[in-house]
Amino acid sequence: MILDINRITSSMILYVILNILVVLLLSPFFMTLIKKIKALVQGRRGPGLMQGYYNLFKLMKKEVVYSDNSSWIMRATPYINIIILITAVLFIPIMFLPTSNSSMLIFGNMIIFLYLLALAKFFMALAGLDAGSAFGGMSSSREMTISAIIEPVTIIVLASLAFVFKTTNFFEIFSQTNANGSSFAPAIILVSISFFIVLITETARVPVDNPETHLELTMIHEGMILEQSGRNLLFMEIAHAIKQTLFMAILINLLLPWGIATSISASAILLAFVSFLIKGSILAIFIALFESSFAKLRLFQLPNLFLIAFFLSLLTILFEVFI
Repeated sequence: MILDINRITSSMILYVILNILVVLLLSPFFMTLIKKIKALVQGRRGPGLMQGYYNLFKLMKKEVVYSDNSSWIMRATPYINIIILITAVLFIPIMFLPTSNSSMLIFGNMIIFLYLLALAKFFMALAGLDAGSAFGGMSSSREMTISAIIEPVTIIVLASLAFVFKTTNFFEIFSQTNANGSSFAPAIILVSISFFIVLITETARVPVDNPETHLELTMIHEGMILEQSGRNLLFMEIAHAIKQTLFMAILINLLLPWGIATSISASAILLAFVSFLIKGSILAIFIALFESSFAKLRLFQLPNLFLIAFFLSLLTILFEVFI
């Protein structure tokens, strides 16, 4: 698919700038808010809401150290990951929904979006192996094992979304949800539950993974980035936070699409920012409470969780096809 430069209008330029800036600004906040709520539930004080930004700023000033066994993969992966995730940001409308005649067709395609995320995950697993660390190799192996199970489920979940809205483009899907307002139709609820399970899995959260552990018997995501340091670790952490925000945005735009701007005006953009911040914070609090209510599952019990998402998505497809 070829991009037509002549179709890039001010609407599309504004969309690109706003999406990237807002995601980069809010992603560390949502990560820290989840940690804060989990700490409060456990009776601890927890980090300040600005702690995530402080941590990233400290990583920016630290030295980058490489393993003697590492190759160019270890050095290139942080940059590849952040570039891929920033590109993926353009596929999910966060604040502004450009008009159909101004959006480039390649943006919003859920199939390309999945390929981008899979490519980032592939390089992250390679980097975990490249350092020659036993922990990194074990975590990469676990990540690929889980991915082999969850990625077909993710495809079925997005296929059910495509069946419900009769399109594979996120722009068109969110245009429909924005026009219809909040919808709690059975098909939307089933897809949302399935997608929430995908969100928990793809962002390495409890009960699939524990993002706060460094125990070799339990860590998956943390093990793959254990050998990263300095600005490289900064890029990996930001990429992970962006990925979580994108999945949150999809779920938000399915259930609570109100507030997203459809016109270029300061008031509409400001309202969209405030509404997304509020809805994202509510979803982040729900994720924290969900995590606090469950213990981490054993590796061989994870397919049972994924089967729920698969079954609900398949049920949605059958419902849309035959009813």
